[in-house]
Amino acid sequence: MTLSRAFIIAACAAFGAATPVSAQQYPVKPIRIIVAAAPGGGTDFMARIVAQKLTESLGQQVIVENRPGAGSTLGFEAGVRAAPDGYTFNMITPSWSINPSLYPIKFDAASDYTPVVLVARGPFVIVVHPSLPARTTRELVALAKAKPGQITYGSSGQGAIVHLATELFLHTAGIQMTHVPYKGGGPALTDLIAGQIQVVFATPQAGLPQVKAGRVRAIAVTTPKRVSAAPEVPSASEAVPGYEVTNWHGMIGPKNLPRAIVDRVNAEVNKLIKTRDLEEKLQANGVSAEGGAPEVLQELIRREIGQWRKVVAAAGVKIH
Repeated sequence: MTLSRAFIIAACAAFGAATPVSAQQYPVKPIRIIVAAAPGGGTDFMARIVAQKLTESLGQQVIVENRPGAGSTLGFEAGVRAAPDGYTFNMITPSWSINPSLYPIKFDAASDYTPVVLVARGPFVIVVHPSLPARTTRELVALAKAKPGQITYGSSGQGAIVHLATELFLHTAGIQMTHVPYKGGGPALTDLIAGQIQVVFATPQAGLPQVKAGRVRAIAVTTPKRVSAAPEVPSASEAVPGYEVTNWHGMIGPKNLPRAIVDRVNAEVNKLIKTRDLEEKLQANGVSAEGGAPEVLQELIRREIGQWRKVVAAAGVKIH
C-alpha cells in the first residue's frame, strides 16, 4: 500500500469517527430526560408521559432521571453540562426562569441551553379550607384586606413557583397574607386539609381531587381562561384584573444541540401531544397540550426571566 493511499484511508476513517449521527440515524442509543424534582410530582408525571410515547415513536428507550435538590438547580445544571448530542434533555418548569433571581447558578438560564418544545401549560388552582368564609376571589381579597396578614398560605418552598405565584397575586390585589413554606406541595395541601393553613395555590393534579372529595374549596384558577377539568371554577383575573400565572412544562437540551436533532424531537413531541388519548389525559389533569416551534419556548423563558425578577424584588424573597 502506498503512503498516499494509506493516508487517504486513515483520513476517511478519522472523518467517519468524528462525524455525528445524522438526524435520519438518530437515535442509536437510549435517551434520558432529567427531571429536577422528586418522583411523583407534576413535572415527573409530564416527563414520564413524554418518555413513554417517545420510546414508542423513536424506537429507543427514553428514561426519566430524577435529580432533585437546591431548588431544581442540581438537575438543571446536570442537563446543561451534558454533551450536546441529543441523548440528554431536561423537562423544565417556571423554576428555570425563577432561579436566576434567587440562586448563584453556574450557567446562564437565558442562553446556555437549546429550546426544543413547549409541552404543556396549565393553571394553579386557588384552594381554601372550607372554614374560611370566602367562596370567591373577591371575598378572599375583601377578607384579606379586613385582616391583613392574618390569613396563612402554604407553598412548596421558599422561592418556588407556588410561592411567587401567590406573592404576585397578593401584590396585584393589594393584600397581605402570611407565608408558610413546606418541603413540597403535598405537605402544604395536607396541612390545608387539616386546617393548619387556609390557602394554597395547588396544581390541578393535586388540588382538584381534594376539591371533588369536599376536603377543600376551589375559588379560582390562575390562568385567564377556565379549564375543562373544572369549568365551574372562574379565573382569578375576573376579580383581580392583570393577574395571570401559567405553570408550564418544556423540553430543552444543552447549548449547541444540532438543529436537525432539535427538529426531529420537536416534531415527535408535537405529534404525540396532539394524539387524542394524550390530550384527554392532560385535560383530565387540568393541563393543555401546547407544542409549536422551539422558539415558542425560548420566547416564554426570555419573558418570564424578566417577570419573575420583578416579583422576587417586589416581594423581597430571599433563599436563606
